[in-house]
Order: sequence, then C-alpha cells, then structure tokens
Amino acid sequence: MVSAEKIFQYIQKHRRYAILPIDVFLSALSFYTASALRFDGFIPHQWETFSGYDEFLNIAVIYTATRGCLFVIMGLYRSLWAYASIHDLFLILKVGLISTLAGVLSLIFYNRLEGISRSVLVLDGILLFLFLSFRSFSWRILRDLVFLRRARSGKKTLLIGAGPAGNRLVTELRTNQSYQLLPVGFLDDDHSKLGGHIQGLPVLGKIADLEKTINAHKVEEIIITTKLPGSLIRQIYRDCEEKGVICKTLPPLSDILARPDIGNALRDISLEDLLGRDVVRLETDDIRKVLENKTILVTGSGGSIGAEVCRQLMMFHPGVMILLDSAETPLYDIDYELHNSSVYHMNGITRTSIVSAIGDLRNPEMLARLFKQHEIHAVFHCAAYKHVPMMELNPGEAVMNNIIGTRNVANAARDAGVERFVMISTDKAVNPVNIMGATKRIAELYIQNLARTSDTKFITVRFGNVLGSNGSVIPLFKRQISSGGPVTVTHPEIIRYFMTITEAAGLVIQAGVMGEEGEIFILDMGEPVKIKDLAEDMIRFAGLVPYKDIEIRYIGLRPGEKLFEELLLAGEGIQPTRHKKIHIALSRNMNLSTLTARIAELELVSKSDTRSEIDNIIGSILPEYRPVFLHAPAKKIPDIA
Repeated sequence: MVSAEKIFQYIQKHRRYAILPIDVFLSALSFYTASALRFDGFIPHQWETFSGYDEFLNIAVIYTATRGCLFVIMGLYRSLWAYASIHDLFLILKVGLISTLAGVLSLIFYNRLEGISRSVLVLDGILLFLFLSFRSFSWRILRDLVFLRRARSGKKTLLIGAGPAGNRLVTELRTNQSYQLLPVGFLDDDHSKLGGHIQGLPVLGKIADLEKTINAHKVEEIIITTKLPGSLIRQIYRDCEEKGVICKTLPPLSDILARPDIGNALRDISLEDLLGRDVVRLETDDIRKVLENKTILVTGSGGSIGAEVCRQLMMFHPGVMILLDSAETPLYDIDYELHNSSVYHMNGITRTSIVSAIGDLRNPEMLARLFKQHEIHAVFHCAAYKHVPMMELNPGEAVMNNIIGTRNVANAARDAGVERFVMISTDKAVNPVNIMGATKRIAELYIQNLARTSDTKFITVRFGNVLGSNGSVIPLFKRQISSGGPVTVTHPEIIRYFMTITEAAGLVIQAGVMGEEGEIFILDMGEPVKIKDLAEDMIRFAGLVPYKDIEIRYIGLRPGEKLFEELLLAGEGIQPTRHKKIHIALSRNMNLSTLTARIAELELVSKSDTRSEIDNIIGSILPEYRPVFLHAPAKKIPDIA
C-alpha cells in the first residue's frame, strides 16, 4: 500500500505539471483568437452551421492536445515559475514553434487541415508565444511590483560594480525580502555604463563619486560586487567608516556562480580584501600528475606555512605524507587535523597514509634513516627560523637551522635520488641586512649550485610576508588591540609585501612541480602595504577609532630591519613563466666545493655564537651582506612590529 508520505513526495516532485491545463487552455485560446481575428468573427463563416461547430471543436481538440503533449516532452515544466529568465523565453519560443508544427502534422494525419487559413496558424503561433511568456513571467512581474511597494522599509544600498555579480545580486535582493536591502543604484568606472540602467537601477557615477552619492541618496549600506585593487578597497572602507555606512563585499564571481542564493554570500570586508589579492588558479591536473600516489616529505610541517602546504598537498592524493618537525605539539596538531579531514576519508576510502616524525634537521643520521625507510619522491622544505629580531640575538642558531639544516636535508634528498626538492625562501634574502636573510640567501645558493651536480630537481620559492602566519605582525596587532593598545609600529613609512597563507602554499606547490634545474621562483606579491595603514585598518575592524580609542606608537626600526623589502637582487634579472603569478630569477653560479667549505666553517664558528666571526664568513660568501645589528647588552625581544 502506498503511504501518504510517498504520495505527498510524488505530488511535490511533479507539482509543476499542474500548470499544464492552463497552458492547454492558452493554446486553445490562441487558436480560437487567431481564427476570430482572421475572419472578423468568433467562428469562420463556413463553420457556422451545427456540423461546422463540431468540426471546429474537433480540430481545436486535436491541435491543442498535440501541442500539450509537446509541452511536456520538450521540458517546458522543468523551469521554476518564480525564476523565469531569458533562457525560459527562448525555450517557450522553441516549444511554441515545434508544437505548432506538430499540431499541423496531426491535423494533416486526421485530414482536418482543409479550410484552415495559413494566416490563422501564423497568428496562432504568435499569440501562443505571447500567452505562454506572460504566464511564465507573471509571477516575477507581480513579485517585483510587490517588492517596489514593500522595499521602502529596507536599507538604501549602493552597489559598486555594475557587472554580472551586481546584476545577480539585485535580482536576489528583489526576490528575497529577508535581506531588507533596497538597491538605489550602481557606481562603476566603466565609461560605457555611466548613465545606463540595470534592471531599472541607474549607474550613478564613478567610484570616485562615492562620498557625493552617499550624501545624495542617503545610502546606509555599500556592497562591493567586483574585483578592485586593495588600495581602492581601503579607500572605500575608510570613506564608509567616516560616514557610518556599512561596507560589505561578495566573493569572486567564480565562487558564487553556482549559488542559488547569492545574497547569503555577502560578508564583511576582511584584511585579505584590503590587500586586493587575486584568486590563485593552480594547474591542478599538472600538479596531480606529479604528486598523486607519491611519497612526499614536508619539513617544518607544524609551522603555519608547512601546515598549509600539507593541507593542500592532501588534495592531490599522495600515497604517503611524511610530516617532519622538531616541535612536538604543532606536529601533533597537524597530524590530528589531517587524519580527521574529509580529504583523508574521502568516500570512506583512505587514499593517503600519514606518517609523523619528530626530528632535528641538524641530525644527518636521523635524516638518512628517514630517507632509507621511505622511497621519497618530493621534499617540501618549509622548516626555518624566520623571526628577524630573535635571530639577530641568536645568530649561531640561525646558521645551524637555516643553513646547516637545509644542507643536511638537501644532501639526504640527493643521496636518496629524490626527484624534487622545493625550498621556501624569503624576500629578506635579497641584499640582506640581518642574519635571518643572510642565512636564507646562503641556503638559496647551496640549493642552486647543488642542482647542477645532481639528478634531483632543486627549486627555491621566494616570497614576502604571509598574512597571519605564526610570529607575523597580524597576531601581534590583535593582541595589542585586545589589551587596549598601544599598537607599536617601527616607522610611519615602513612597507611590506603580504600574501595569504593559502595563496603562498598553493604557489609553492605550483612552482615546485614547474621547476627543472635550480630555479629561484619569485611569487607575485602585488602591491606593498604600509604597516601604519594596516594597523589603522585593524583598529577599525575592532570597531575602534585609530589615535582616539587606540594609540599607534612609533618606536624605531628593529635590529636588522629595512624600511622596505626586495624580491630581486641586482643582476638576477627576471623571466616569466606560464603561470602569471610566478616568475624566475636568474641563478648565481658559485664553485660548489668552495661554498661547501665556507658553510663548514660557518658550522664551526656558529657553535660559539660569536657574531663578528659569523658575519666575516657570511660576508666572504655574500658581498652584498650589510649587517645593521645593534649590539645590545640585553637579549630581550621587543614586542613591536
């Protein structure tokens, strides 16, 4: 026996077909009206007798019944009435033409076509299209009229960007009253759109006219619906803060095209938006070919960059993922996260085996055992000491970890016949003025020159600061703001390049599979950001006013710090790659034996942690090294940015 629930589900599934009787009636009405218009009367003269009425009725039944069947067969009822669109209009036109032709053929089959004027059939087709179009769009027309009456209670909203996303958002806001937003118009810098209208809403001006438009239309909320440079988003955000206007944005159009509810994608402005970073498109098929079912080692996997590299590598289904770190707790955290991720248990099948190893890269015996136990295909070397002031006070440890550790793991990879070795470097390695940058530059040189004598593909990826990484300026500013300030900035003119952790890790993987022979890949860091501006924006994000609620204090550059960082050495040159966000710096050739000997000397003097001796040897390797270490008696790291 069929249950009531199943009957209800069946009705819900097929309820759109309830419109079929209406359409059959409209089909009959169009045929009848066409006949009346053609012959200046309700019934053609030759059918005014009783038998003529019967004949007309028979023709109408055959004709409309045939067309009704075609309505169903051609999928006229797959579209939702409430969301009628241009696509539905073309479907109605196609269905109308084909169903009319089918109706004519059915009349020929039943010998009923004689006496029917061809002009009646043409008029009938036109009328049917008009009737069905009105039926399909009537709900949208009614809904929009109701919206126009009710919308006066919503917040007056200005959309920045008169493009596809803005157009879709207007439709959604008019469809769903729960948002309580009333679009009043658009701003767009495209000259061809100025003065035009989209869904009846005017393009009021350029983005530079924002302040004037807010005042003229009493705007209460602004929504950014298009991709804009970070500097422009920062200006819009600050203008909104001054005017007390809410400012929101939409994700990239590619992320929301599949959403039926684009309005729910609205979100507040984030720090990533202020950076204006483009969405990174990875060559996933190429990456998968290189890494799928392979054994991959990630050093420093407990760090912020290393952990994100691990997360993204899991998406390409390596056979074995080896997580190596000297810090127990961060290693445990990423191990636990990956074991409980949806990628690890995809469709109930475990596709990647995860192995966690605690070890110090300064221990070559440990590394030799690890490479012997596993047939490692690729190494992503993310382990490094990176905090500039800390390394200024502990130069020997910087040498041992960043240079000796890199040498040890690179040699182990070479000896084991690993196919790829990818090292993460930093913009501080360019014309270094601090020990951290100098040690990373020497590690770069070792990797580059080792590549010329090995079958292993050694690759270096160089980029700037990563937004929100461990020890970066963002967490520090958050702590300072939450404690009531002051927010400490080293210099009002200091600038830095930033990218998100997700973007950096993705591009590291991309560059890693592109590299062939010791290249240094440089990631496109976009526009530099003033740290002062970043501090002000973070204070505003907290709902506070810079310099009023939270003080910003300038306390001078730290030991080993520059006003600005560089990504390229003089003479390195730069070459494009097939990926627009990745470039190649030309390598610097050195005698590997000489470099290896100098590194061995560094290893010896680093044990005494004598800065002058360390600087002398580094200077013999790097003529561009200009240390600005301030010899302070106390080993205290100031809590500043």
